[in-house]
Amino acid sequence: MLIDFNDKRQIGKTKESISVIGLGTWAVRDYKKALRTFVYALTHGIDNIDTAEMYGNGETEKFVGEVVKEVGRDNIFITTKMLPDHLTSKDNVLTAAKMNLRRLNIDCVDLFLIHWPNRSIPIEVQVKNFEIVYLEGCARYIGVSNFSVKELEMALFSTKKAEIVVNQVHYSVLNKQIERDLLPYCIEQEITIQAYSPLERGKVKNNSLLERIGKKYGKSPVQVALNYLISHPRVIAIPKTEELNHLTEIMGSMGWRLKLEDIKLLGGV
Repeated sequence: MLIDFNDKRQIGKTKESISVIGLGTWAVRDYKKALRTFVYALTHGIDNIDTAEMYGNGETEKFVGEVVKEVGRDNIFITTKMLPDHLTSKDNVLTAAKMNLRRLNIDCVDLFLIHWPNRSIPIEVQVKNFEIVYLEGCARYIGVSNFSVKELEMALFSTKKAEIVVNQVHYSVLNKQIERDLLPYCIEQEITIQAYSPLERGKVKNNSLLERIGKKYGKSPVQVALNYLISHPRVIAIPKTEELNHLTEIMGSMGWRLKLEDIKLLGGV
């Protein structure tokens, strides 16, 4: 394995890179507190936020719009996701996308993802329908979420002008299933992985192996868990936090890397 030491990660085959740690927004409880934390992050080295129309029934996209007001649109790479029910036609996709943008209070997102495959429509059809968000200027880039290798492969050959640049999936040091096939495939195809639930809702904090390795580096289990992910090529981790102290801990996962021996140790369990 080649360790990626860069704290910026390329988006697909584009020439654009964003911070290797982003901020997730699933299940935000206190938007006022989260606003302060997100503004701090976006003025101290983190430059990307992930959201979705289903988060808070649209309220979380409105929250991201408030963050934009505070820090400026040019300072944030915004990813949002569309529910698969909208993928039945280009008109439905476009109508839904405009609602996303209205809630976000912006003209265009940086990255629009299909939240998960619509099981009632062939991958080729839903991706062709979804491409309209790129063609109509609602998104600078498009991608997918929760797609298997086979589904991703079909998606890659379904667009006409846009490229699939990201696959957002569940990936953590405690859930390494994608390392068997999906991650190697994405590295080969130059597709970026956005890893959601990278801290397993706090479970990594109580992991004895992460704690033991962390002591070698003067780092916490959370920092080791995130560093394991971002040491892999093509991976961006998107943990969620509303607490400034937790954010500081998360940001401490950057600027260093685990030794290969420890990456292999964690990869084997």
